[in-house]
Amino acid sequence: MKKKNEVTVTEIYSLQKGQTLELPLYLVRIPAGFPSPADDYIDKKLDLNELLIEHQSATFFVKVVGDSMLNAGIHSGDILIVDRAIEPTNNKIVVAVVDGEFTVKRIRQINGKVYLVPENSDFNPLELTEEMDCRIWGVVTYAIHPLK
Repeated sequence: MKKKNEVTVTEIYSLQKGQTLELPLYLVRIPAGFPSPADDYIDKKLDLNELLIEHQSATFFVKVVGDSMLNAGIHSGDILIVDRAIEPTNNKIVVAVVDGEFTVKRIRQINGKVYLVPENSDFNPLELTEEMDCRIWGVVTYAIHPLK
């Protein structure tokens, strides 16, 4: 049974192929204190698509809502990068469709059984059984969230 604040997918976006956006990458370590004027140079350009996306045609972005994955660093309102070409192996964080509803959980195999496990102790794991309509939609590779 779904709780009110369980992490669910609210929007799905596809990757726009062929678009690159190279931004400056500073390879110096940035202290959290005062800046060093000697480090004021760019080492190379960085394309976030190249860095974050392995399988372009199988990668999607999903917006999530809920707090059942807080301890995995996934917060309500985050955008997740989901790769449908990666095999959903034990301990991966996945987007699953359970009885027609999207959810984000960690997949775990325990004593021959498969569970979708939240990363928040306020929520219970869900054992996947043959009676359920469940499929793993993709594997979460990155979470993007704003700093507050």
